[in-house]
Amino acid sequence: MTETSHRNDTRASTGPHPPIAFIGLGNMGGPMAANLVAAGYTVHGFDLVPEALEAARAAGVEIAASGADAVRAATSGDRGLVITMLPAGKHVLGAYQGNDSSEGLLAAAAPNTLFMDCSTIAVEDARTLHEIATAAGHRTLDAPVSGGTVGAEAGTLTMMVGGAEVDFEEVRPVLDVVGRNVVHCGQPGNGLAAKVCNNLILGASMIAVSEAFVLGEKLGLSNEALYDVASSATGQCWALTTNCPVPGPVPTSPANRDYQPGFAAALMAKDLGLAKHAIETTGTLSQIGLLAEEIYAAFASGQGGTKDFSGIIEQIRERSGPSA
Repeated sequence: MTETSHRNDTRASTGPHPPIAFIGLGNMGGPMAANLVAAGYTVHGFDLVPEALEAARAAGVEIAASGADAVRAATSGDRGLVITMLPAGKHVLGAYQGNDSSEGLLAAAAPNTLFMDCSTIAVEDARTLHEIATAAGHRTLDAPVSGGTVGAEAGTLTMMVGGAEVDFEEVRPVLDVVGRNVVHCGQPGNGLAAKVCNNLILGASMIAVSEAFVLGEKLGLSNEALYDVASSATGQCWALTTNCPVPGPVPTSPANRDYQPGFAAALMAKDLGLAKHAIETTGTLSQIGLLAEEIYAAFASGQGGTKDFSGIIEQIRERSGPSA
């Protein structure tokens, strides 16, 4: 069953707030943790990067000496929640299971703790995570996000959640603090399935929008004129109206900041790599999706890796040669 929740204006949950352990306080996790503190939650945080820890501390996060210590602090009662936001599946699985040098998060948690992973990882990794957490006596939700750093800071992310409906309902007040659109997508792993499909659309549409602007330039059409037409016609999409790849029409788009990333091309390449893996393992016919993955992988392997994913227009323009 699919459900959608819209955050109320006060961002308040009913009843006492459960403590939260937040592991991974980077560009996305840091602002999310800060919003939870601002909403009245006690957040015990950890990250391997000192700068991230200092920024989180300044926002009111209680910094722990390790991820396991953060989990212990948050789950000593019966209502604690553990949130993770880490780079890749291997990091998430490693953190949950631990190794010879660090205690795993699952082992540190009180029995029946709810773990919510907001990382963007492979669907099968999310389902493996659910299996090992269940075997250890815990519960899990996969809850990847969409909206970039701007959405993380503003608390307007889209949250795609996979897992048991009862666990989704339990954590919904927390999701409503960090997100504007909260969608229960079904069984474990389905949050990641939705994220992979969404970013396949996003990557392909940004390439199409960028190609259209370059073509318009070559035909003597101004960027402003093309935007005014397409933004109110059938070419309308998020890649055009929110993350427009040319400066001017959308003042808040990264194109106006020399493509400083809101959503880095390297992350788009990673997400399209996950989509490619899902396409291949399911036998789905996806000509455009696989081509988009190839284009972003090449772009991100060079200087494009540090730019916003809308910077793909620079590569398209460069390879298109001079206008007539």
